[in-house]
Amino acid sequence: MNIYESAEDYLEAILVLREEKGTVRSVDVAHKLELSKPSVSVAMKRFRENGYIEMDSDGYILLLPPGEEIAQRIYGRHKLLTRFLARLGVSPETAAVDACKIEHDLSEETFARIREHAIALDPDLE
Repeated sequence: MNIYESAEDYLEAILVLREEKGTVRSVDVAHKLELSKPSVSVAMKRFRENGYIEMDSDGYILLLPPGEEIAQRIYGRHKLLTRFLARLGVSPETAAVDACKIEHDLSEETFARIREHAIALDPDLE
């Protein structure tokens, strides 16, 4: 399964919801991403088939190591970029929206340089 931006968004949403609520179901993902339940159900089936998640008998979603790695990478980018943009004077709301747009498209090299620069300016961003 190729991981596209939308798939990264799903995995990131599962991670964020898990941090916020402790447990995650498909309906939670649908609400967070403002998608239909059937769309999320189809995506979750693909993620299960490809080893990114598993669902327990009660319908709770658990990230498996490959899904966890992708979710952590994207969410880490999102958090650093949001804080960095806010430090530049961008409003928190706009910083979060822009970080979401940027987080998927930056190369590893470019993100690493932004991260180094951001942390050099403000070690609290690490």
